[in-house]
Formats: sequence, C-alpha cells, structure tokens
Amino acid sequence: MSDKIMSRKRKPLPLLQGVTIEAVAAEGKALVRVEDLVVFVPFAIPGDVVDIQITKKKHSYAEGEVVRLVQPSPDRIAPFCPHFGVCGGCKWQMLPYELQLQAKQQQVMDALTRIGKVELPPCSPILGSAKTQEYRNKLEYGFANRRWLTKEESRRLKAADAEALSEPMEERSVGYHANGTFDKILPIEECHLMDSVNDRLRLAIRDYAYAHDLTFFDAREHTGLLRGMMIRLSNTGGLMLLIQFCIFTPEEQQQAEALLQYMGDKFQEITSLLYVNNQKFNDTFGDLPVIVFKGEDHVFLQMEDLRFKVGAKSFYQTNTDQAYELYKVAREFAFEGLAPSEGLPLVYDLYTGTGTIANFVARGAREVIGIEYVPEAIEDAKVNSAINGITNTRFYAGDMKDILTEDFVREHGRPDIIITDPPRAGMHADVVNVILGAAPRRIVYVSCNPATQARDLALLDTDYKVTRIQPVDMFPHTQHVENVVLLERR
Repeated sequence: MSDKIMSRKRKPLPLLQGVTIEAVAAEGKALVRVEDLVVFVPFAIPGDVVDIQITKKKHSYAEGEVVRLVQPSPDRIAPFCPHFGVCGGCKWQMLPYELQLQAKQQQVMDALTRIGKVELPPCSPILGSAKTQEYRNKLEYGFANRRWLTKEESRRLKAADAEALSEPMEERSVGYHANGTFDKILPIEECHLMDSVNDRLRLAIRDYAYAHDLTFFDAREHTGLLRGMMIRLSNTGGLMLLIQFCIFTPEEQQQAEALLQYMGDKFQEITSLLYVNNQKFNDTFGDLPVIVFKGEDHVFLQMEDLRFKVGAKSFYQTNTDQAYELYKVAREFAFEGLAPSEGLPLVYDLYTGTGTIANFVARGAREVIGIEYVPEAIEDAKVNSAINGITNTRFYAGDMKDILTEDFVREHGRPDIIITDPPRAGMHADVVNVILGAAPRRIVYVSCNPATQARDLALLDTDYKVTRIQPVDMFPHTQHVENVVLLERR
C-alpha cells in the first residue's frame, strides 16, 4: 500500500533559470514563454532576467514566483513602499509610470479586440493620474490576533532558539489581509495610497490598543474587540474615521468608547468619528447601524461647484481628482456636438450609485433618471441633488433588470442618451435588450472591467457603432484601468 502511495507522489515542479520576462500580463503579473509553456509570475517586468520556481503547472500554462533576480531590466525602478512584494497591492511599483500607462492602454485594446470583435476607432491616449501616490480618499484596514509572517520572518523564527529571543513577537496586528488567508493580517507601518494622516490614525489606534491590552479580532473564534477601521479624506477639509468593533459585553463597550474618546481628543481634525458593532461572520457593515460618536455622519467631496455628501456606506470614486477627469470624459461623450435646435436631451444614468454622474451632467439635460440597486445610495443621490439645487433628476432603487423594463421606458420617456457605469460583472443581458429596445441616440459606457465591457459591446453591435475610446487610469501601480466608450446609433 505504501509503495502505491509513494508512486502517486507528484514530480517536483521545475526551477527555470535565467529566463527573460517578455511582457506584462493580466492581474498585474508578467509572462515568459518557455518552449510551449506560458509562465505567469508577479513582481517582475519585461526585460528582467530571473530564476522562476514553478508553483502550479497546467497543460498550456504555469504559475511561478521569482526566486532570484539575475539581472534587472533597464526599465526597473526602486519600489517606494517598504511593504512592496509582500502586501498584495501596488504590484507595479517597480515599473515606471509611463510604462504602466502603456500596458493599461494595451490591456483595454486587447480586451475590446479579442473579446468584443467589433469595429473600433483609434484609441485616445490614456489619461494618467496627476498623483501616483497619496491619491485615494478612502482606505480600509483590518485587525487580527494573528499576524502574517513574511518568508524571511518565518526563516528567522525557525532558525532562532525561542528562548533566546529578546522578546516574543507581537501577534496582534493592523493592516491588510494577507493573500490566501482570511484570519491573518500583514502589519502595515506606512501606506502611500493616502495622505500620511492614514498612518497617524492607524498607528495611534494600534499603540493605544497595545498599551491598554485591547483584544484584536480572531476570525476563527469570532472574538476580539478591534475588527476593522475605515478612513475617508475629503477635498473640503473633512476627515472621517470609522472603527469596526465586535462588542459582546459592557466591559468591551467601555473599552470601545474609551478608545473613541482618545482618538477624538488626539486628532481634532477628525470631523466624523463613527463606530459599528459588527457581531456578524463577515466584515461588511452595510446592513448595520453606524453610530456617531463625535461630529457629523458624513463628509463632503467637491467636484467643480458641486458638493457631494458621502457617508460611511456611500460609494464615491476613491481617486477624487481622477474621478473628475473620468466624469468630464463621460459628459463630453454624452453632449458633444448635439444640435441646440434639438433641445435638451433626456438622459438615463444606469448604476447611478450616489448620483455623482447624474448630478454632474444634469445641467446639460432636460432630465436625468438614475437607477441603482442600493436604496441607501439612492437616498444619497436625492440629497446630493437637493444640496446642489438640482431639480431635474429622479432616482429609482432596485435591481437594474427589474427596474429598467419596456414599461419603465414607456412611462418615463425614451432616453436620448444612456450613461451606464455597471459593476465589474458588466450588464445583464436583459438590460442590454431593453437598451436596444429604447434605442437612444448615444450610449456612454463607463467600465472598470474592459473584458465585460467588450462582451457587452458585442451585444450592442447590431445597432450601435463604437466611435470613441478613452481609457482613464484611476489606480496607479495596479493593473486596474477604467475605460469610457461612446456608442452611436447606426
């Protein structure tokens, strides 16, 4: 029996030595072709000569990790973050920003060509982000009583005599969830995705928790006071801090309130200090009450002369400055070249969220009708219209395929323009069919996933021709890219 078991052991996966990375691939990885095998690896760039340990092998492709950088690419630059290579974010820090933009534009056109298979105009040059660091207005961190160890830390611990260690390693950590694990957190000392206020807030909570022996969340046992935190930074001077607790006892309630009081006293710049008691088995709090400890329950973000109220549960594009560039493209595609004699158009804004695009384009429309799945977001959209004195918007909450029907179009009028900004999964086929039936003159399709956008363009191709393509980079140092396409009725 043991011989049979031994015979089933898999062969060791190969080590590829001295191979040259050829190109940027999907999901922030790079690729190299070795004979008839395509190998994908993270944290490498074209021109790197590397040794790769294969970690997974299929028939036509493999995945691996770089175990030695034999010779760096002439394009490689030094990463700016000490957590690079361990933290799962910002995987392209070693790739110059100009080359990141080239790769993202190529990613867009590859998806539209390979998946969409529709006639395409030339692509406009991608709009890069003016800020490549500290560009986010929102960050979320987790707490855990188990810290993620890097490979180097694991090796050091295994090699060391536990009794010889000067002090035990602190397991409680605050940072980002480590890839491939649900219960361990990679401790973050500094994060360059937001103004340094994010570091000051996070580390102050951590140090207070250490000093007062607060418990950190245990995802296996479902215990521990500190569970998560969220920071929102506005361009109008607002600063929101929300702490997610898991409170079961009066003592834990007192501990939570003492921490909140400490943070409110220490950081006078906090304008919205909130907390949530999350006893659920997941970290989402959209269905839980948010409690105001100090200040307001919202911050304001500004775009042109419009102010948008953003609460703890509100969606708002996380790159404030680039969101403005993205929405300007959508507005231009929607209205450019329309004849004044035709009158102001009726606009449908699908997947409107908190009505940011709807309110942003309202001045150029007779009326804007926004539809969104989340009821709280629709209430925010109505508030944002009221705050800005916009009276020609109407908003409806519900599943898009259930709300946007032929009857809805008959009741509210056939749209001249449809702006659609769906989630990564793209549009449901029923929604596409209603759009085709409504027959707007123009469709402006904003997408965070060029692959599903390309699929939907193919479905619309019978009646619509793609006339403009404009990629926009919202997330420097990542593989993610937004793309705006203008379709005009044939």
